[in-house]
Amino acid sequence: MAKKKKKKRVRLNRRFYERELAQLQLGLVRLQYWVKHSGLRVLVLFEGRDAAGKGGLIKRIVQPLDTRGVRVVALGKPSDVERTQWYFQRYIPHLPAAGELVLFDRSWYNRAGVERVMGFCTDEEYWDFLRSCPNFERMLVRSGILLFKYYLSVSDEEQERRFQARSHDPMRRWKLSPIDLETRQRWVEFSKAKDIMLEHCDIPEARWHHVDTDDKRRARLICIRHLLDNIPHEDVMPGPIELPPRPAREGQYTRPPQDRHLVLPDPYADR
Repeated sequence: MAKKKKKKRVRLNRRFYERELAQLQLGLVRLQYWVKHSGLRVLVLFEGRDAAGKGGLIKRIVQPLDTRGVRVVALGKPSDVERTQWYFQRYIPHLPAAGELVLFDRSWYNRAGVERVMGFCTDEEYWDFLRSCPNFERMLVRSGILLFKYYLSVSDEEQERRFQARSHDPMRRWKLSPIDLETRQRWVEFSKAKDIMLEHCDIPEARWHHVDTDDKRRARLICIRHLLDNIPHEDVMPGPIELPPRPAREGQYTRPPQDRHLVLPDPYADR
């Protein structure tokens, strides 16, 4: 029998996406109230190829939240001192405290992906990571941290389309680093590295969740909904606050003339 051709999904309608995203973001605000109320420690890792949509997804999660209770961790390349440390050591200070939600835009899995493919680590360091990582994550989970791992998958064709769009857009050209351009040539190597990573690090205590991101809107909704559905929480959001009348201020204070201050001119005054 002839193999059935995979049906291509239609990209999500923008109006539906924006309406649904608003509801999910309200859910994220409710979740954050509960995380603070109950002292939960939530850690979310986002991995995937370049241009898979990690930054955009993280932005939509963080957008409605109180920045004092949520952190985004996106570490650069390790310093000379960090290179001499235990591999996981540089990540430990960024783990969540009680009442915090921490999002890693790439994480310790750099060693299983970019470092492996680009030759930034030795074979010994690589295989030691694959042996150690499951135990490290089991320790995190046993300590009470709620750990979620999302792998954002993008097709070869869609990734190339996004790279081309970035190269022609001066507002996004900074996203194309020399490493990005080099990894673009190594699609197969990254696929192999991903499969080996999953074989060793997809453990019952901390499963990998795959998200197809060829349709960014659909992927964002799927991922946020999964996060909300898998952290049991109650609605402890306070209701509308009754604000008392403001006291009359007339005659209490006379402000100095405005021309004493350096006020920026309005270049759009004729608009």
